[in-house]
Amino acid sequence: MNLKINEHVDTAFAYYEISGEVDMYSSPLVRKAIMNAANKQVQLILVNLDNVNYMDSSGVATLIEGLQYSKKYGGKIVLAGLQESVRQVFELTKLDKIFTIYNDINTAKKELDLPL
Repeated sequence: MNLKINEHVDTAFAYYEISGEVDMYSSPLVRKAIMNAANKQVQLILVNLDNVNYMDSSGVATLIEGLQYSKKYGGKIVLAGLQESVRQVFELTKLDKIFTIYNDINTAKKELDLPL
């Protein structure tokens, strides 16, 4: 399994930097991390996918589940830094219309006024 997750979680904001491949073997780790923040009802969850070179349907499903769960309490999940292959998956499935996606993490931090 080729996956690393760096995380920062506080009461209002969570930041996840994911590296490697998000597939059916590693997506449960991503789910656990994101749901940790969602269960605490963190208002904004920012997921940096800049170093994710592959994501299959289980990885996409994990992000959708987190998005749906966070919407129930008024939170949101925002994505940044999708590599071309991952971005294509989101565009083909029209999920780029559902998720807020920033081209890179610096743009996301600036737009969202985050102190990272």
